Amino acid sequence: MSSAALFARSSSSFLELLGQVSDDQWELPGLGVWTVRSLAGHTARAILTVESYLNQEEPSDITIPSAEAYYSSVFSHFTDAAAVAARGVEAGVWLGSNPAAQVSSALTRTLALVDAQPANRLVSIGGMGILLTEYLRTRVLELVVHTIDLSRATGIRHSLPDATIADALALASATAAEKGQGETVLLALTGRVALPSGFSVV
Repeated sequence: MSSAALFARSSSSFLELLGQVSDDQWELPGLGVWTVRSLAGHTARAILTVESYLNQEEPSDITIPSAEAYYSSVFSHFTDAAAVAARGVEAGVWLGSNPAAQVSSALTRTLALVDAQPANRLVSIGGMGILLTEYLRTRVLELVVHTIDLSRATGIRHSLPDATIADALALASATAAEKGQGETVLLALTGRVALPSGFSVV
């Protein structure tokens, strides 16, 4: 399945769960410092950034060769925990009084943009170029993991297809290997050891 198809399916699953969050759940604890609303807003940014990047000028060269490289060598340079937390809160406010409708409109626009792109379309991240197909793989990982987070925070079952979870797991595992953490993950997945406290590949 293409990264565009996986992105569409994981986005739709997030949207389906979002539509089931009740009014009294939005201010419940979501993840870390986030409420459910802020967690949902952060998750929605996996859609909004695609739309934003596709509306920007296309870079001339590929400087980020893969989704794995994005997480292993680029992601940390653009990730400040306080800034990420603040953007999640801002995006939660952006969700407004009808979060599902707000995200649905953004998703419709974004999928139309994605469908209109050539196979070799690049997007710019901080002035660096990555293939859209590779960038979408990172968005699938974000959507899958945070949809699961949202499901856990609200007690609402998610509808993520196995294919999207498998793709997110494959990217996370490959990223761990690229960062020199592959043995640790492999041993944990095969029941040899537990992962260290706080371990994360992103």
